[in-house]
Amino acid sequence: MNVQFGNSMMTSAVKNIMLSCLAIFLFQTLIAFNLNEALIDLLPRDYHQVIRRASPQSTTSFDLLFGLVPFIVLSKLYIWQFVSYMFLHGGIGHIFFNMFALWLFGIELERTWGTKEFLKYYFLTGTIAGVTTFMWHVLSNLDVNQASGGFFIPTIGASGAIFGILAAYALFFPDREIYLNFLFPIKAKYLVVIYGLLELFSLPRQDGISHISHLGGMVAGYFYLRNKWRAYGIGQHFFRDFFKRQDRW
Repeated sequence: MNVQFGNSMMTSAVKNIMLSCLAIFLFQTLIAFNLNEALIDLLPRDYHQVIRRASPQSTTSFDLLFGLVPFIVLSKLYIWQFVSYMFLHGGIGHIFFNMFALWLFGIELERTWGTKEFLKYYFLTGTIAGVTTFMWHVLSNLDVNQASGGFFIPTIGASGAIFGILAAYALFFPDREIYLNFLFPIKAKYLVVIYGLLELFSLPRQDGISHISHLGGMVAGYFYLRNKWRAYGIGQHFFRDFFKRQDRW
């Protein structure tokens, strides 16, 4: 796939999502720690001592309020977390690779669908990824007294929506070649299925990556597009014709 750089190539939804994520990341990095005390009363008391002992590199009150924390959603009913978590990121590498993927695959999808449909799809898959993550941790920690891990700590990042974007790109442009690591060409459909399998097999791992979010966004995107674009044959025989040429766009 040939990629061109420049503002003329940027579409409005992709640009606004990238700018929003960057602005919030800068806020997280430069300002959020200084607001810990101001925001602490909005959190369950279980977190107060942890926040007061935190270093600038630790999770902040802001992260807990706007990241996706199942315990806080249940105890405080902060349901906005199913959307807001998509705008927070955990480091430069985290935000760079998410935004790079959004730019790389999202622009062509937005041009194909239009901005309104692209935004609808992005937030739909990201939100479903969040709900999937929430349910995964709740069902894995039914005994709150023995709960651990992702039940109490925030899941953050646009990765769920990004994996939805990857699924969409594979369905609409399955035979487009992507240069893996800028060196090795691989068709979009193969790359995305490989990513999906890696995420599936990584589910049991405790590596600080929300593999269930990635899978939730990808699966949600597949079934949404398969239904919405049924008349165009999108996704109808994706796996049956996996090794045949499928591009329609």
